[in-house]
Amino acid sequence: MKVVPPTPLLTLDRADGPLWCKAESLQPMGAFKLRGAWHRLTDLDAAARARGVVAFSSGNHAQGVAWAARRLGIAAAIVMPRDAPAAKLAATRALGAEIILYDRLSESREAIAAALAAERGATLVPSFADPWVVEGQGSAGLEALAQMPEPPARVVVPCGGGGLSAGIALALPDAEIVVVEPEGWDDMGRSLAAGTILPVETPAPPTACDALQTFRTDPITFDILLARGARGVSVSEAQIGAAMAEAFARLRLVVEPGGAVALAAVLAGAVPPVDRTLVILSGGNVDPATFCRMIGQ
Repeated sequence: MKVVPPTPLLTLDRADGPLWCKAESLQPMGAFKLRGAWHRLTDLDAAARARGVVAFSSGNHAQGVAWAARRLGIAAAIVMPRDAPAAKLAATRALGAEIILYDRLSESREAIAAALAAERGATLVPSFADPWVVEGQGSAGLEALAQMPEPPARVVVPCGGGGLSAGIALALPDAEIVVVEPEGWDDMGRSLAAGTILPVETPAPPTACDALQTFRTDPITFDILLARGARGVSVSEAQIGAAMAEAFARLRLVVEPGGAVALAAVLAGAVPPVDRTLVILSGGNVDPATFCRMIGQ
């Protein structure tokens, strides 16, 4: 994965010890999703590449697939919700992908993407329910391991479908894994506590964390996290905004709401830091108006 540049590991000094913050927001397309997308697409043979790929995403996976597809000369079609942030829609189009819009509350993106892939003979590239994608996302953990002076004891990870957290759980088998979700969208945390997959309870509350609005996880990611003894916590919109403001003021980073939930959990005390705590800042694709509104809370 040499084409995917390493992201910096920044230290956030606190009275109870330093937090090691992995700035995945500084990837070329602004999020960790590039790792899994590149890993999946580079595994396709010439015939599969010629038929193209289809993905579904609210924006970060969309941009990761579009970036990798353009780099590899593969046609990409992305199923995206109509209410996706305008900046993410525009960035995905700018990378050359075809966009198919759907209604997040009344239509199934998985069904739309699967039908489109079958019709075109294209390869479906899920945002998290794919072994290649999970393995690719795990490279963020391996990279952090090489950057830290000692291996992390605890890793706090933003979680939508669980691709990043499952990949890191495989990459760092000796670390405790804590997944973080927005309040009301904590299906992974509740599923891990129950020992079985549970969907998001409806009606789900509004959240600025568009990247984490996954209604149900998948056995591929859930089984890995359950086997590793991972646990989940949730954070409020105000706590997320405070974390975004802290990352901006202390680390000079623009982090999107979904990318800041892990930091929010530590700062709010939902996940007490231990020695060698690694926090993943998973993305930075946020429009200026949303960013200013969130950090002004």
